[in-house]
Amino acid sequence: MTKTIPRIALFIAFSAALVVITTRPSSADQAPAAAPAPAAAPAPAPAAAAPAAPAAPVLTNAELSARLVDVEAYVTNSQPKSPTLSTTSGPGHNAWMMTSSALVLFMTLPGLALFYGGLVRRKNVLSVMAQCLGCAGLVTVLWWLCGYSFVFGKDGALGGLLGSTKFAFLNGVDATPNGDYAYWVSQNVFSMYQLMFAIITPALIVGAIAERMKYSAIMAFITLWMFIVYFPLAHMVWGVDGYMNGVWNAAAKIKAIDFAGGTVVHMSSGWSALVLCLILGKRKGFGQRAFLPHSLVLTMVGTGMLWVGWYGFNAGSAVAADGVAANAFMTTTIATAVACCVWPLLEWITRGKPTILGFCSGAVAGLVVITPATGFVNATGAVIIGVIAGLVPFLACTKLKSMFQYDDALDTFGVHAVGGTMGALMTGFLATADVNANLKTNLSGLVRNGLWIEQLKAIGVTLALAIVGTVVIATIVKMTIGLRPTLENEESGLDETDHGEVGYHYDEAAG
Repeated sequence: MTKTIPRIALFIAFSAALVVITTRPSSADQAPAAAPAPAAAPAPAPAAAAPAAPAAPVLTNAELSARLVDVEAYVTNSQPKSPTLSTTSGPGHNAWMMTSSALVLFMTLPGLALFYGGLVRRKNVLSVMAQCLGCAGLVTVLWWLCGYSFVFGKDGALGGLLGSTKFAFLNGVDATPNGDYAYWVSQNVFSMYQLMFAIITPALIVGAIAERMKYSAIMAFITLWMFIVYFPLAHMVWGVDGYMNGVWNAAAKIKAIDFAGGTVVHMSSGWSALVLCLILGKRKGFGQRAFLPHSLVLTMVGTGMLWVGWYGFNAGSAVAADGVAANAFMTTTIATAVACCVWPLLEWITRGKPTILGFCSGAVAGLVVITPATGFVNATGAVIIGVIAGLVPFLACTKLKSMFQYDDALDTFGVHAVGGTMGALMTGFLATADVNANLKTNLSGLVRNGLWIEQLKAIGVTLALAIVGTVVIATIVKMTIGLRPTLENEESGLDETDHGEVGYHYDEAAG
């Protein structure tokens, strides 16, 4: 008790002092005369900082209005009014596009490499991965050399059929936005984003001719294919003065739309893949023995990576972090999920069991078919596309393939060609300006009123270019260096014959 009293007294004294301190008037409330005289002596120090005051000038109503307009332009991804901002990228939009670029590359490496790698036989797993890596390196060099310029340079000698050489060697492609394609994204970032599309497109062809085409022949074929098929087609669809760019080119001869690559990526690669596999011929033993996937585990992992990376592919095609990108993100998810259910459901009905391969195939089909439509359709449109994506490619990969007995090793034609064609057509029926106001720019009279006819025209041009181009290229390569390995090398596996290594060393794994 004797110890408690002093503690209570100490607590009371501390509390009283605290009350006095906190109830004293602040310096802002005290009269000027109350300020201590010595404190006035250092007054020149604040006075020295006075010149900083003009740093915040009073804006006129016109100046304030102009700044608000530029803020609105940044948020809505429209053209800035300020000359300074027109040469400056927006950090938020730029960040999203750099992320999207990485996501699209993630689709090829490692997504597609694992997806295809798991589907082939064990002796060819490395060959497929080498082909994906080879595409990444080869196409990047071609893109730097002239590819980007041929696709996105304007006023070319062939008009809307091919771009110019303005950006050859990426000359002038720096941090300044190219207003023809993006107001707030650095052109160097935009060029790298589009490079990732150029990389994955020829890599998709690998699936149809897997296990039976020499690595040297594949690289030669892809080199010519990029110049004859991809660069012209990409310019026609996405170039600002492109022959089939209905959204932005008022003078387009075919007023079609393709948000993220239904014609440019999936149709071109899928139809070329079919033609090439027919010219190449069937794998040794095809139809006589089963060619089973050596690791559906790898295929499942690759599918997941493709799905994740595809958000950069589709939502990134808005070339901004805006409302159109948000819609593309949503519709990509919905269509893919629906197709991922429909395909295995059809297996369950027709074969008694839903398979992991069915889930994977359905997911990829959903991603493919929604691609041209993703920034143009609403959620209900995405559901419709998802159902079609699960049904039509399923029939192509099961019924059509068995009917005609073509050796499309990994179903590139069934998923990408058939799926991409269906997606391009359905985009013409389901696109709405309520989702994407850009459809009002040059297409207000066609949306929901005959746009599908323009889509059919674009499909026809794509088919003609892909099929004829592939026949010519394959013939040239076949007559020069040859397409196929010897039967002995094919039987041994392309891992060892083309690359001198194998994917699995079981003796080492066993110690």
